[in-house]
Amino acid sequence: MEPIHILAIFIIIVALVFDYTNGMHDAANSIATVVSTRVLSPGVAVAWAAFFNFIAFAIFGTGVAKMIGGGLVDLKPIPKDLHLYVLLAGLIGVITWNLITWYLGLPTSSSHALIGGYAGAAVAAAASFSVIIPSGWYLTLAFIIGAPLMGMTFGFILMLAVYWIFRRTQVSRVDRGFRVGQLFSAAAYSLGHGGNDAQKTMGIITAVLVAGGLIANGPDGKLPDIPLWVVLSAHASIGLGTLTGGWRIVKTMGSKIAKLQPVGGFCAETSGAITLAIATHFGIPVSTTHTITGAIVGVGATKRLSAVKWGVAGRIVWAWVLTIPMAGLIGALAYLIILGIHRATGL
Repeated sequence: MEPIHILAIFIIIVALVFDYTNGMHDAANSIATVVSTRVLSPGVAVAWAAFFNFIAFAIFGTGVAKMIGGGLVDLKPIPKDLHLYVLLAGLIGVITWNLITWYLGLPTSSSHALIGGYAGAAVAAAASFSVIIPSGWYLTLAFIIGAPLMGMTFGFILMLAVYWIFRRTQVSRVDRGFRVGQLFSAAAYSLGHGGNDAQKTMGIITAVLVAGGLIANGPDGKLPDIPLWVVLSAHASIGLGTLTGGWRIVKTMGSKIAKLQPVGGFCAETSGAITLAIATHFGIPVSTTHTITGAIVGVGATKRLSAVKWGVAGRIVWAWVLTIPMAGLIGALAYLIILGIHRATGL
């Protein structure tokens, strides 16, 4: 086997490790509300979320994967023999940032960390921002604000609608009904999470296969169709990661932003699921973390603005703002280190 093929296989393994940490890091997004409302125990909740994360491949296409793999960064200005190093450095950037924020209990975006790490490594390799494809970044950057705003708006409207519809119903009956409803809303959100987030790793792995000469590029020079084994392995990895949970972040998402009851959990998860389905349909990589956080804030704000713990929300927003540049910086440093090792050893 050629050395370039061995390197490509190694990077694919690293990509699947990232997908695993993504599932671990973002498990809180899928289960925080259903755990905090005590509808499901943590163990059952992560198994529920992992299952629906996995089967999302049967529902959503691969538009997000193609955007990540070929719509944000143009590797053509970079020598071909360095493409794999760029992809490896980008993955190191996102995994490092994920672990830092996981340790700090911050629900940041693995998606934005991925594109930040990838872009940072590419810019370092080209010594220029010319590798950035502006058209691909417009929607992605817009949805940094748009996704949480959509989640917040849907959550606020849905919660108000539920209050009005059940205004004459006993609270205990409403609570029982929405405890069952949360099973479906958590499943819907997990489908959206798996459909959008797992595709990001698919895009990177397919780019690695092209760069390593294992598959041919598309006829138009763009990313080819995503191989089925890549689709299945990405969903399996994110599902397994979800099974490990992310209890530090569950605590932040489930109770520190706003106190939720089953009806609020249902509205937040449903609002997040709707937002993710819209974005995935149009091939836009969004942050599932931003989306569900916005939905929780929208639901909490229907009671009173003071019900939202804005200090915690502000700390989370700062982590969001820093994610792309910090992951990009780590990705750039990782590339320079890898390049130095390559030149020193010839590997």
